[in-house]
Amino acid sequence: MNSNSVKVNHVCHVVCSDCVARVQRFLVTKLGEDWIFLVLLGVSMALVSWTMDYTSAKSLQLYKWIHWELRGNVLLQYLAWVSYPMVLIMFASSFCHLVAPQAIGSGIPELKTILRGVVLKEYLTLKAFIAKVIGLTAGLGSGMPVGKEGPFVHIASICAAVLSKCMMFFSGVNQSPYCYTDILTVGCAVGVGCCFGTPLGGVLFSIEVTSTYFAVRNYWRGYFAATFSAFIFRVLSVFNKDAVTITALFRTKFRMDFPFDLQELPAFAIIGISCGFLGAFFVWLNRQVVLFMRKPNAMTRFLTRHRLIFPGVVTLVIATLTFPPGFGQFMAGELMPRECINSLFDNFTWTKIWGSPLPPGLGRSSAWLHPDVSVFVILLLFFVMKFWMSAVSTTMPIPSGAFMPVFILGASFGRLVGEIMATLFPHGILFDGILYRIIPGGYAVIGAAALTGAVTHTVSTAVICFELTGQISHILPMMVAVILANMVAQGLQPSLYDSIIQIKKLPYLPELGFGHIRCAERSCNRDTPEVHKYSMILLGSIDRSELHALCDWWLSAERRIFRQEQCLQEQNQYAKDSWESFAFVDEDDEESGDKVCQTERVNVHKESKTLLESLSNQSLLVVHTYLQMLSQVGNLANYSVVFLQLVSYWLVQIKEWEEAEMDKPMEIDQIRIDPSPFQLVERTSLHKTHTLFSLLGLSHAYVTSIGKLVGVVALKEVRKCHLLIFTFFYRSLFLFYSFSILFCLNLTI
Repeated sequence: MNSNSVKVNHVCHVVCSDCVARVQRFLVTKLGEDWIFLVLLGVSMALVSWTMDYTSAKSLQLYKWIHWELRGNVLLQYLAWVSYPMVLIMFASSFCHLVAPQAIGSGIPELKTILRGVVLKEYLTLKAFIAKVIGLTAGLGSGMPVGKEGPFVHIASICAAVLSKCMMFFSGVNQSPYCYTDILTVGCAVGVGCCFGTPLGGVLFSIEVTSTYFAVRNYWRGYFAATFSAFIFRVLSVFNKDAVTITALFRTKFRMDFPFDLQELPAFAIIGISCGFLGAFFVWLNRQVVLFMRKPNAMTRFLTRHRLIFPGVVTLVIATLTFPPGFGQFMAGELMPRECINSLFDNFTWTKIWGSPLPPGLGRSSAWLHPDVSVFVILLLFFVMKFWMSAVSTTMPIPSGAFMPVFILGASFGRLVGEIMATLFPHGILFDGILYRIIPGGYAVIGAAALTGAVTHTVSTAVICFELTGQISHILPMMVAVILANMVAQGLQPSLYDSIIQIKKLPYLPELGFGHIRCAERSCNRDTPEVHKYSMILLGSIDRSELHALCDWWLSAERRIFRQEQCLQEQNQYAKDSWESFAFVDEDDEESGDKVCQTERVNVHKESKTLLESLSNQSLLVVHTYLQMLSQVGNLANYSVVFLQLVSYWLVQIKEWEEAEMDKPMEIDQIRIDPSPFQLVERTSLHKTHTLFSLLGLSHAYVTSIGKLVGVVALKEVRKCHLLIFTFFYRSLFLFYSFSILFCLNLTI
């Protein structure tokens, strides 16, 4: 009876253990599923985004409250207005420099480089995440013209990388490089999506900005994570009573029946073309500021040693110019970035209400109306001053982006054009018996999308504007303006992110135009050492780490001792002449020969034995001679001299043994060899080579001819060929335009 109960208990225990193991395997497997990872990523980034917005908003409220409480004392107001952002900016700069210098800047250029297959160290670590979050929050809370979207893309990518490592730890599945790239792509989409609550535009913008070739399999991942993150982000705003319900971030109320007339399309086209030139000029100005700060002169060396001076001076100048009782009253200096956008997108026509009593519901838009200065002057001053302020602010050593400052610039330019149109057509445009009233706020939305598209070389900014405003009433003119702005800007300057890549000299492969038929054999490095003097057939490739490990083992002390023992076993005559057969004889037969002296001699012989074990077989005879000399020395003072000679000889013998071993063929049976490395035939065109390097994220490729190794093409050679081609292209274009102008002048004469 007892035995049966024991068996039953044992069976129950086995069944329960099996059930627990199955449940554990099921949970571990599910923890590795995509949807759980995407939910965790979306929730975490929504919390981070909302926390940053909440903290920066409270900081700006405190900033304005201090300024308001000090009214009546202009000097104290100025000191508070200037010192508050200086403290925050200098804190952000010093914190990032001490914790993680990789957190400085936007982060999108580095992500573009990483997604191309290049490894950048310390850019996706937890330290960079902490420095980026804290530094960006301080920068946004200072009121300076810095953006959130670019750095937040970097933050989301870091979070995705760290979270994927945690999921890999729980699931126990190793991650392939291609999965890692997919994870970073999803992180970029989430970063843009939950930054302003724009999931659709966020996914499209991340694809345009970071990816050259986008895998369609990542579409649902990007949209799912971005939508979930944007939803949580807006729910948190409603929960905190920042919004009544889930609505657009900068909601507009333009009329939907006839938002614009067909005759306004030329004005929208002018906005797009002008924004193209302005966007190219913004990129050029930003690059010139960075290059000026990198010139090796006394000033830059001084600023490098004292890193806080440059951000402090820039903040001081900008805060001084935007001081509301001073020059800031002529450029709406009291408005913070989000207040600027809300006021620029309103439904009022400022030129009609300027000089008259302010209507109810105008709100913060009253900052644009000065009793003695025209609306056009204020908008123009705001655009000009904020233009160079934004270009300079994005070069400060803090986490900062350019999307939001450029967005505000485009909105102000579009508003200026809209107010001009409202002045030219005060009663609206008459078409087909219907009077269409000009809406300057619609022009502001179009200008914002066009200028951001020109600076970033993207079209998805139009979709982002639709989601930010909650209306698609101006979809046709907005697309026209954005496309025209991209056409102009792409022909003049690279995008802002590509410009930063060029300045930092990151190993990034730029785009290549069609029609290039340069062959890979003309771009490869032919100075590679021969694998064998009889054949150059490519058998495979070995990683550098594997070769280092093999060399370390081949010359290790363990292998040297092992080879020594083998030689000693083969040659028994050396074993018979070992140190144990040596006898120590006192030639003077003096009884006063110290036992202490004999003990020291024995210790020396023990040390000699330890050295002997690591010597090569060829040196045994010479060491034997040294030991005979050592045994015949009567004076202990000479012991150290002989012992040092033995050690020096031992070191020389080890060096000779290592040189001899390096000349021998190594055993590569235990090394992991890639039998199918990426190969290109020697007549492969540069365009195809560029496409393969971009698509697969390659760092190098072998060039072969009928299976024989011809050379190696590295990423550096492809970039060099790209630079030569485009230099030749631009020189040819310049000569063409020059001859065309001369020909036209000759015709006119």
